[in-house]
Amino acid sequence: MRRKPLALLALLTVVLIAAGVGWRWRGGQPAAEGQAAKAGGPAPQAVGVVLAQQRDVPVVVEASGTVSALNQVDIRAQTTTTVREVLVKEGQMVAKGQLLFRFDDRADRANLEKARAQLARDRASLADLERQYQRAQELLAQNFVTQSAVDTARANLDAGRGLVQADEAAVQAAAVSTGYNELRAPLAGRAGAVNVWPGGLVQPSATATPLLNIVQIDPVGVSFTLPESQLPPILDAMQAAAGKPDAAPVVEVVPPVEEGASRGGRRNNSAAPAGERPRGRLVFVDNQVDASTGTIKLKAQFDNPRQQLWPGQYLRVRMTLRTLKDAVVVPQAAIILRGNDRQLYTVDEQNQAQLRPVKLRYTFGEQAVVDGVPAGARVVVDGKQNLRPGTPVREQPAAANPAAATRAASGASA
Repeated sequence: MRRKPLALLALLTVVLIAAGVGWRWRGGQPAAEGQAAKAGGPAPQAVGVVLAQQRDVPVVVEASGTVSALNQVDIRAQTTTTVREVLVKEGQMVAKGQLLFRFDDRADRANLEKARAQLARDRASLADLERQYQRAQELLAQNFVTQSAVDTARANLDAGRGLVQADEAAVQAAAVSTGYNELRAPLAGRAGAVNVWPGGLVQPSATATPLLNIVQIDPVGVSFTLPESQLPPILDAMQAAAGKPDAAPVVEVVPPVEEGASRGGRRNNSAAPAGERPRGRLVFVDNQVDASTGTIKLKAQFDNPRQQLWPGQYLRVRMTLRTLKDAVVVPQAAIILRGNDRQLYTVDEQNQAQLRPVKLRYTFGEQAVVDGVPAGARVVVDGKQNLRPGTPVREQPAAANPAAATRAASGASA
C-alpha cells in the first residue's frame, strides 16, 4: 500500500518537469524566430554587413628594385708618372671640375717648352722665307730673275708654313699631355675609396684598379622589373605623359618591414615619414621583354637631396599606373568565387539576402573594386555561407578584419 503513493508522487514530478521545459522553450524563443515560426518561414540569419564605399582608387603595382647611379665614372691616369698630391678624401662630396689629383709634370713641361721653342724657330724661318718670296717677285717684275726662281721661293714659303703648323700641333699635343697631370672631377657626386697616395706610380691601363670612383647621388635611379602582363598599362601611361615629364607614372619607395612585423604588423616609418618618402617618376621602359623570365625592365628617377637612397641598395617600390575615379569598393571577403563567376550577397529593404553577380576590376590589400553593386549597398561579409537568395537576415557589424575572421572560423571548424 505504501508503494502506491510513492508512484503517484514520482509521476507528478515528471509531469511538472515536462511542463517547465515546454514553458522555457516557448518563452525563451526570440521574438523574430517566434514570428517566423508562426508564419511558417525560415528564421532570420545573423550576418555581418558593411556598406559599399565609393572613392577614387589608385592602381598600383609593387616590385623589388635596386638603386643605381644615373652617372658614375672611374678616375684613371692617362700618363705614366708618379703622384705628387692627393687633394680628395674618401667619401667626400665633390663638385664638377674640382681638382682631385696632381702628378709629377716636370718631363711633360720640358717637352712643352721644347715644342714652343721649335715653333718660335720655325716662325722666324717662315718670316725670312716670306721676305725672300717678296724679293723674288720684285726681281721678276724687273726681269732680273726667271719665273722658276720665283716658284722655288714660293715652294720654300709653303713648306715653311706647313712646318709652323706642325709645330703648333706639337705644342698643343704637349699641352694636352701636360694637362693629364691634373685630374679633375668630370661630374658632381660622392667620392669612393682612394686607391693611390703621394709618391705612388700610376700608368694608363683600362684593367688596373681606378684611382677613384665618383657616383652621382642626387638625382639617383631605381631599376626594377615587372611581369610582361603589366606592360600595356605602363605603355599607355607613358604615352599619355609624352612630352610631360611631370605626368609620368609616380614611383614610391615602400618602407621596409620591421623585425618582428609578423607579430605586430608594424612598418618602419621612422626613417622616412609618409610625406618624406622618396618619390620619383618612371623615365625608362626597356625595348624588349626578357623571354627567359617574362619580365620587362624599368627605371625611375628620384630626387635624393637627403641621400636616403644609396647606389646598390635593395628595396621595394610601388608604382601608380592610373586612378579609378568614383570606384565602388567592397571587402574581398564578401566576394563568392564560383568558377569564372564572381558574386556577393546584399541586403534589400525587406532585410532579405539577394545574390548579385559582380565584375572584379581591381584588388588591393583586403579590398576590391567591383562593378554591379551601387555605392551604399549593404554587403554581406560574415555568414554568407549559410545564405540563399531571399533568406531573411538580421544585421550586425562585420568583423574588423574579415579575412582574419574567416581564417579563425576555418581553424575552429577544423
